[in-house]
Amino acid sequence: MSSSAEKYDVFQAIADPTRREVLRLLAENELPISKITSHFPISRTAIAKHLHILSEAELVKGRKVGREKIYQLHPEPLGELKEWLSYYEQFWNNKLSMLKHIVEQNETSADN
Repeated sequence: MSSSAEKYDVFQAIADPTRREVLRLLAENELPISKITSHFPISRTAIAKHLHILSEAELVKGRKVGREKIYQLHPEPLGELKEWLSYYEQFWNNKLSMLKHIVEQNETSADN
């Protein structure tokens, strides 16, 4: 599959710190590409590529307004990420509970 036809998923889209920052900016307001670009030390073309990946992952949507394209956040696909992370959150909560139990047992044994 050529890179131009590649479909990106949420995990690929958020893997890049620039794309995560773009999502943060769009969480605050809808923005045209010119305003998004002004927050980064990279070219408009590079930002357009990042926006393309975010669009492919369905995290942002763009609409034409006059000569500009205005982008807005669509956070619904982040639910997949939240579900995936919740498993690991439970995993670490269980590990910390076990550690707490072991530490408390050792403290009780030391007190006796």
